[in-house]
Amino acid sequence: MNGASREALTSARERFNALTDDTSVDAAKLAEELAAVTALLDREVSLRRVLTDPAQGGEARAELVGRLLGSQIGGSAVALVSDMVRSRWSRSRDLPDAIEELAYSADLVAAQRAGTLDDVEDELFRFGRIVASNGELRRALTDRNASAAAKTELLRSLLGGRANPVTERIVIRLVVQPRGRSLEAGLEALSKLAATRRDRMVAVVTSAVPLSEGQRQRLGAALTELYGRQIHLNLDVDPEVLGGVQVRIGDEVINGTIAERLDQVSQRMAG
Repeated sequence: MNGASREALTSARERFNALTDDTSVDAAKLAEELAAVTALLDREVSLRRVLTDPAQGGEARAELVGRLLGSQIGGSAVALVSDMVRSRWSRSRDLPDAIEELAYSADLVAAQRAGTLDDVEDELFRFGRIVASNGELRRALTDRNASAAAKTELLRSLLGGRANPVTERIVIRLVVQPRGRSLEAGLEALSKLAATRRDRMVAVVTSAVPLSEGQRQRLGAALTELYGRQIHLNLDVDPEVLGGVQVRIGDEVINGTIAERLDQVSQRMAG
């Protein structure tokens, strides 16, 4: 997002945080209701355009939300969406995108309150790795001809009783309502969103063998000192790196693997 939409999203995040700081607000219910609003605006393009039309006054747009949704969703969700439509959006599509982000954030708030946000982060990462390495599973989850019910049943058979309920809930929503994203991109975005809940950065650490607890602690401390922010480590094992570790934070890669050094030697020899 850019321009007006970026400012509107920033304001919406602030309102969302203020709302969910109140522990009496049911975060899981809020997530479900905001997801339903996202789906509604995806289906009803004309409504989406009306709610983002700058020719209509902000209060008029907010009143329309109250009339349409007041009997369908809870007061907290209505108030949040009403505030959002008062803002100006650069594109009508940006409004449901922003509401969807807040829906996922509400689920993560529920996990944070339960003390399981770390588990959710790790499970999202591991599930993403499983999907990336299992072409048959990926095809089943992204098959446009498969029904939402069939995909939901498959995911529940995979995750039910094995993953945190929040993880199961948001993965099902992501698969059933991909909204034009690849499954991998959606999982990566959710992982980053979970990290943002803690004002942390995510480092994807690839090593030839599993790191010991001491190694994880030392690496985490070193990266925290380097970046000046708490770093959450997502750990992956790949024997092809031969030794050492590769650390990816956003677009930055810190490569200390033997394979990388061998490649560098080969390049110098070839040159």
